[in-house]
Amino acid sequence: GVELAEKNSDKRIEPASITKLMTAYVIYKELAKGSITLEDKVLISEKAWKMEGSRMFVEAGKKVPLNRMLHGLIVQSGNDAAVALAEHISGSETSFVVKMNEEAEAMGLNSTNFTNSTGWPDANHYTTAKDIVTLTRRTISDFPEHYKLHSLKEYSYNGIKQYNRNKLLWRDKSVDGVKTGHTESAGYCLVSSAARNDMRLISVILGAENEKARADYSQELLEFGFRLFETHKLYDKGSVLADARIWKGTKNTVPAGIMDDFYVTVEKGHYKQLKGFMELDNSLDAPIKRGDVVGTAIIKDGDEIVHEVPLLALDAVDSGGFWSKVTDSVKKLFN
Repeated sequence: GVELAEKNSDKRIEPASITKLMTAYVIYKELAKGSITLEDKVLISEKAWKMEGSRMFVEAGKKVPLNRMLHGLIVQSGNDAAVALAEHISGSETSFVVKMNEEAEAMGLNSTNFTNSTGWPDANHYTTAKDIVTLTRRTISDFPEHYKLHSLKEYSYNGIKQYNRNKLLWRDKSVDGVKTGHTESAGYCLVSSAARNDMRLISVILGAENEKARADYSQELLEFGFRLFETHKLYDKGSVLADARIWKGTKNTVPAGIMDDFYVTVEKGHYKQLKGFMELDNSLDAPIKRGDVVGTAIIKDGDEIVHEVPLLALDAVDSGGFWSKVTDSVKKLFN
């Protein structure tokens, strides 16, 4: 979650087929809910069959296993696959796009709006490099079992073998995704990710002049990150980092810590000089639920804050009795 380098990362751009990352995310979520399965038969509509641009070459009127369609969406970047899957899940592409925008809002992608499932050019279809990174992180962390599809180099359907357009999959064994995009107006785009020694980086290049350039620029960014930075786990999930004072409850304190593993990314050579600080809210009244925010864990490199995460209550504290509330109200005034 640490931004290591950026240029115009908040600028609205046309995402082209990088759009299919959100199309795929919605599909992964529907699979997780059980509303669809990989064995579903997807009916290919006339609209899907007529789609131009990149295709997996499905035929109108045929029913194709959803798993095969998903491969066609990810590896071959099939516009026909995107439309057919959208129609299978929501009845129409228009209804599916509503789901895409709902997910974007839930993720906090405040500079993103979708009008289709493919990335076909449209004045109201836009995103930013920063939003693409957020979506990519969520895809990798939320659905690791499906993310594996993004590392496939080739896929064959209907007797036609097509190759993943992400050239970094051939150049660098540490690269395991993610998605390319290209239209005349958007230029050549690539969001890529690589993992080395328990450190994962994501790079986004938009508007490059050709396929080679987007791969070269992406490789340079990844090498920059791996060469100059390092990632360390500071605390395991569930670690208690402090005790927070609780007023007017059945207990006076609650263990405060983190629910997830706590990683920090810093410049190489700076790890040993990091210092941790715990800032606790001293005005907390019961009841407290497990997971409530009770403070902040702050990691500093000298005077610079390099990372901070909320401190969460690791237990619950119920409201105390009448006398407890009266005495704690007085004590709190002098605290």
